[in-house]
Amino acid sequence: MTHTRQNPISRVARRAISLAVVTVAASAGIALAAPAAMAGSGAEPTSGSTSKTAPIPAVAPAKPGTNCTVDAKLVPSCNVLWGAAAGGFSETPRDQALREWEAKSGRTASIYHTYHRGDEMFPTKAEIAMANETGKPRILFTNWKVGYNTKWGKVAAGEQNARIDKLSAHIKANYGKDKFFMAVHHEPENDVSTDPKSQMTAKDYANMVRYTIKRMKANGVTNVVFVMAYMNVEKWNDSPWWADLYPGNDVIDWVAVDSYVNAQPKGFHAGDFTYLMNRTTGKSKFNGWYNWALTTNKPIMVAEWAVYECKKACSPAEKAKIHAKIVEQMKAMPAIKAMVAFDTASDQQGLDMRIDSTSQSLASFKKIAADPIFNVNIGR
Repeated sequence: MTHTRQNPISRVARRAISLAVVTVAASAGIALAAPAAMAGSGAEPTSGSTSKTAPIPAVAPAKPGTNCTVDAKLVPSCNVLWGAAAGGFSETPRDQALREWEAKSGRTASIYHTYHRGDEMFPTKAEIAMANETGKPRILFTNWKVGYNTKWGKVAAGEQNARIDKLSAHIKANYGKDKFFMAVHHEPENDVSTDPKSQMTAKDYANMVRYTIKRMKANGVTNVVFVMAYMNVEKWNDSPWWADLYPGNDVIDWVAVDSYVNAQPKGFHAGDFTYLMNRTTGKSKFNGWYNWALTTNKPIMVAEWAVYECKKACSPAEKAKIHAKIVEQMKAMPAIKAMVAFDTASDQQGLDMRIDSTSQSLASFKKIAADPIFNVNIGR
């Protein structure tokens, strides 16, 4: 999306009005067959969070490697790619916002995350300049809402062929060599309709993504690595249409989650990084997003993550406490191959997810950024 990016929090609230509360998801076998609905509500309801943390498999934690590079699908041979989407919900240009974020955090982002929709052509000149900056190479990660102002089913039926073909030609002419990430309509869950005539069902979404990717490849686009980016809202993870969203392993290269936690003690979605990745109601057969993602055998990306600052008065140490455990907890989930932070001073709910929301927050975040687990040579 663009810097006016629609916030998953407000969309959760709107969708709660239009969708009935769903029942427990289908059987575990079905739930494991395809990707989950993902992550990131930060809305603060009147009651606290009732979700829990599902246990993750006990495996040897990741250890920092040396001379790590990326392969044809941008998967690091060791360590974890580090990135950010900075400047959300503001008028600050994305490239300027990222440079400011890098200066604060103390590390150059290996992934530069931006958002586009409809007929916008990308990568833009500014994005290409960021990718090719001398001494600071970056991998582009673009989200594209190809179905902007139309329906998913119509895109899958060919209505937006001209839009897809125009972007394909733009990529080949302007950025046809270096590999970059793309998510075709990330966070679809809040837009799903259960009306089979709506052309906005989960199956319509999967068909739209498959159609778009296959058409781009048929057009000769060879340097895009396709990412499936979901939210992590428990009611959608449990929904009966959840499994239908996934377009298929043959067209998806990475699976990703946009997920947030709250520093407010006892606040909605308050918790640590393990909770951010693997929360569940505890009453359903959905056993946490990270656990599900392992079943795809795809590299895992945390495509958006942040810790919301306390909305009410609390100790400035609360957010820092969460930051202090993130690297250790992430290393216990070694299938995670990329971490991309989202940073804004105020989202549509007025919530602050800046890394420097307090001095304690910044100091603790800089320790995350300095960890050698994020040393990866992207080869540019």
